[in-house]
Amino acid sequence: MVTKNKKVTINYLQAKKVKGEKMTRVVLWDYPSACIADEAGVDMILVGDSLGMSILGYTNTIPVTMEDMIHHCKAVTRGTTRCLVVGDLPFMSYEVTKAEAVRNAGRLLKESGVDAIKLEGGSEVADKVSAIVKAGIPVHGHIGLTPQSVMQLGGFKTQGKSVEAAVKIYRDALSLQEAGCFAITLECVPPIIGKMISERISSLITIGVGAGPWCDGQSVNLHDLIGLTRKLSPKFAKRYATVGDTIKEAVVQYHNETMEGVFPTEEHCYNIEAELMDDIEEAIKKV
Repeated sequence: MVTKNKKVTINYLQAKKVKGEKMTRVVLWDYPSACIADEAGVDMILVGDSLGMSILGYTNTIPVTMEDMIHHCKAVTRGTTRCLVVGDLPFMSYEVTKAEAVRNAGRLLKESGVDAIKLEGGSEVADKVSAIVKAGIPVHGHIGLTPQSVMQLGGFKTQGKSVEAAVKIYRDALSLQEAGCFAITLECVPPIIGKMISERISSLITIGVGAGPWCDGQSVNLHDLIGLTRKLSPKFAKRYATVGDTIKEAVVQYHNETMEGVFPTEEHCYNIEAELMDDIEEAIKKV
């Protein structure tokens, strides 16, 4: 295991795959959460463009900007000493030209301090991946359900449900491997696809998001994990706590106590000597 003061590296993760050891990734977007995940011992943190939905309240990830990603990636990297931190390239920051893809990947790496970048797509973005890797930037791919393509896909739907679609996803994985990705996210695909890619493409680390138990690692959205998601969580999410309900109960109690005059009490006030209070009162009355 990696000690708390030793940085998780790509080489370390690749060694875990060779040994058949599972790995964990948590998706989050802020400093306090990053500190907690880092202390908990997870291998990777993804600062996902899912912040559009989980933090900023959008209906999808499309509106997220480079500035949004850099801002949140900076917060997360300040809270980590050991996790490998990956930052998402947002929609239309890498699709147009290789030069633009390299420029934005370099900007995210340089300005935020992440260890690697992630982008969505298979063979259609392989040339962009190759260019980014040649620039010395580690790339994490993402295939299957790609949220930035939600408009084209007709919604957040399971992918790879036919033989042809499954083969396309597998070929996309091969393309990303050849382009130089060190890892790929497999999202919302039948477990057999996760199994085949994980076993047959040995140089790729596979991180499953609803892709079955055979992937090299699993990824969870922190808000889904702790019950902070206020809307319906996806099928692949498992809730380990109900923090959202706890927070709501605390806020309701604070509201009620304030309305009833119960809060604040003397213990929450900065008190001074009674004589000085009298002097202050009299002095203010004369103003």
